[in-house]
Amino acid sequence: MIDNASIESLKNSIDIIDVVGSFIELRKAGANYKANCPFHGEKTPSFVVSPSKQIYHCFGCGVGGDSIKFLMELEKLSYPEAIEKLASMFNFSLAYTKGSSDYSDAKRVLEAIGQWYVKNLNQNHTASQYLLDRGVSQSSIERFEIGYVPTGSEVMQFLTSSLLPMPKAAEAGIIAQSENGHGYYARLVERITFPIYSASGAIVGFGGRTITNHPAKYINSPQNKLFNKSRLLYGYHLAKESIYKNKKLIVCEGYLDVVMFHQAGFTEAVAGMGTALTSEHLPMLRKGDPKIILAYDGDKAGVSAALKAAQMLSISGFDGGVVLFPDGQDPADLIAKGESEKVAELLRNAKPLIPFVIEKICEGYNLNDPRAKEAAFGAVKQFLEGLTQIIKDAYIPLAATVLGVSPALFGKQANLSDARNNFSEKRDDVAQLSILKTLLEKPELIDSVLDVIDVSMFGQYTELFSALLRGEYENPQLVGLSIEENFQVMNEEELKNVLRNFLIKYYDIKLKNIVSDASIPFSKKSFIIRKIKTDIMPKLKRGELVSYEI
Repeated sequence: MIDNASIESLKNSIDIIDVVGSFIELRKAGANYKANCPFHGEKTPSFVVSPSKQIYHCFGCGVGGDSIKFLMELEKLSYPEAIEKLASMFNFSLAYTKGSSDYSDAKRVLEAIGQWYVKNLNQNHTASQYLLDRGVSQSSIERFEIGYVPTGSEVMQFLTSSLLPMPKAAEAGIIAQSENGHGYYARLVERITFPIYSASGAIVGFGGRTITNHPAKYINSPQNKLFNKSRLLYGYHLAKESIYKNKKLIVCEGYLDVVMFHQAGFTEAVAGMGTALTSEHLPMLRKGDPKIILAYDGDKAGVSAALKAAQMLSISGFDGGVVLFPDGQDPADLIAKGESEKVAELLRNAKPLIPFVIEKICEGYNLNDPRAKEAAFGAVKQFLEGLTQIIKDAYIPLAATVLGVSPALFGKQANLSDARNNFSEKRDDVAQLSILKTLLEKPELIDSVLDVIDVSMFGQYTELFSALLRGEYENPQLVGLSIEENFQVMNEEELKNVLRNFLIKYYDIKLKNIVSDASIPFSKKSFIIRKIKTDIMPKLKRGELVSYEI
């Protein structure tokens, strides 16, 4: 059994934001975090996580609890299994009143075999020479704990001599049971090994590269209770400090690319487990809010992977760019040749995600053929529809230029819903209605917004704003606004920026109107003009919000 004091110590050492954020994307919403509920389908986030209370609750389906309950519900685990999974995720050593756990046994096997792999590398000239030829330094070999697996019989002999149980080694993915059900065989044989760690630094598996021209160049540990390749990024445990500090994350294709990137000083580099990026990677990519740079080979497979990843990242609201390495080279090749500065230049000049997607979609069609051009237009329009309205509007001119069509073709008038007809399309209206929709979804922000604006500032939407403040959520226009997809629900930073731009425009117009208004006494007019010019506008332009006074 797991010692109760150990369980309490585990609970005190983990943060529910880290736990839930490892499985779903969380967005800051005031003092809490919000997301689409993983337990029932929804489009508007109603799943709230409270870091102060260390609990979660869904206002849609009613589920709630702490970190342990979340893991139990999400992965259908028993209470002890959830405790052990959490301990494994965060590299925490549990104490047991009797015996041990499957997780601790698997971890012990992985750690022991990893140390043995490292020792074997120095004894194999072919493996060592391969790494030397690829430009990998000794310090990188040590930092990434690169090793080597000899023959299968030697693996089995090591497990036996080290008193590591075969069933536990099989659960850890080191060996597998023979097809006839009798005996075991080693999974990674005659391969250079790259240990794979969770984000918190717990070893969970291995990747292996053949040096005997095996058809499968790379293989990984099998999916098991520790190793889920869709939620892992190679090198992340070593890169995360740089990612958080520099607000940048480089995604490349292979283990050696990561090693060489780090060796050249690009310590924000990570890689997938031989698979394309998926939505399950998004929570990890989101941590620290970095700019994502996709650094892929320029071959057909690299371009295809970059296009899929760039589409997914763009639609998920990430900022970043794409670098395709030219002439069939990969980052590891260029760095090994001493061309780190060329790599740095390529990264600096990364193609922004959305233009990259638009251009690559269009390259897949013959735009001189009207029917192919129409198909390309449909593909680009479908991609743009997945973006927020403001971002979409910004890229319609580029899409129209690349396709050689009129921007008007991207208009919405052919398929607007009745709810949309209630709203104007002018840019000022987009700002005001985006503010109102945000307050509709996040009423906890209302007080902070009313500190800097007055309801009367909203012109034709003053009554709509007033209805919102009165809590008249069944007001037809508020209902329409709540389902209107053209106006985004903003986070606090986005809301602040929109409010600031709105106020700059408002006070600029107010200043012009006051100057020409003969009904205002001269002394009052002078005071207001001076207040706007010397106090309000300078603060707004510096990025500050000012309390509403005039």
